[in-house]
Amino acid sequence: MRTYLVTGGAGFIGSNYIRYMFGRYGCDIFIINVDKLTYAGNLDNLKNVSQKDNYLFIKADICDASAVRKIFKEHEIDRIVHFAAESHVDRSIRDPEAFVKTNVLGTLILLNAAKDAWQLEDGAFKEGKKFLHVSTDEVYGSLPEGEGCFYETTAYDPHSPYAASKASSDMLVRSYMSTYKFPANITNCSNNYGPYQFPEKFIPLIISNALAGKSIPLYGDGNHVRDWLYVTDHVRAIDMVQEQGRLFETYNIGGHNERKNIDMIHIILETIRELLPERDMRRDNISEGLILYVEDRKGHDRRYAIASGKIKKELGWEPKITFEEGIRLTVRWYLENEGWLQNVKRSMGENDTR
Repeated sequence: MRTYLVTGGAGFIGSNYIRYMFGRYGCDIFIINVDKLTYAGNLDNLKNVSQKDNYLFIKADICDASAVRKIFKEHEIDRIVHFAAESHVDRSIRDPEAFVKTNVLGTLILLNAAKDAWQLEDGAFKEGKKFLHVSTDEVYGSLPEGEGCFYETTAYDPHSPYAASKASSDMLVRSYMSTYKFPANITNCSNNYGPYQFPEKFIPLIISNALAGKSIPLYGDGNHVRDWLYVTDHVRAIDMVQEQGRLFETYNIGGHNERKNIDMIHIILETIRELLPERDMRRDNISEGLILYVEDRKGHDRRYAIASGKIKKELGWEPKITFEEGIRLTVRWYLENEGWLQNVKRSMGENDTR
């Protein structure tokens, strides 16, 4: 039975990955979920797997070297999928130090623990071991409107403390692959969306505020462009890179769904109105009048777009969920799980979703 160490597995993408892996491999794998349970970590995301005999949750901080080493001492880890990160750009602007600590130092501690556990006396590494570092397209900076895409060879040009911390962690992983021939891959993905996403993020914030009749903040002119990727397509790609990807390679994972932020709000509001029951009184209050233009974010990147040609050519991956289908699935999930949404909002404080 192969043992996976998943960091940040109680978060949005991590919990979707764990559910996907159990759905695909069942009892043939053992998953250890290590999560500090910060504001974005939520064990309710994993209620349907928490009682499995081949699942173990450990509450720990990846910046705690002794706790991380204890995990490697007590378990024979075969694969590491490293999601754990501070990830909200606005929070990184307010508190850059927390992002450097978790995203850079935490990654270094995890790399060292894996290297010590996996490396043989001759400097080679045990057969079948692999580390996958999950990163973001934001490390590449910003693209001109309508021109070009990010490739695996694109130079890094981070513009926020969050992006800089992820770029730094990427470089650490690259240095270990180069210096020690450490068995690893890096993936850089576009904006994810789907079930269980924390409601400070763009799409669940729109849904949450619209249902509550609150204003929906929109930075600047609203014409910033993002490439949207449904989360199950992302975690499927991660599994494929772990199983089939060439060691030491970086793979970009994109949704091929570029949309302006203002257009995203219109699409989501229309979808909410369509999916709400006719008797639901909130339908009448969900309108474009909720949009509130606010001062642009500092260092706000204008456009992201991922070229996924490499992972398609080498591994045969491409998105299965269309943008239209993904948006409907996402909105429907939040409408059917308003209890989850309200619990998360209460835990974070209502003021964080204004």
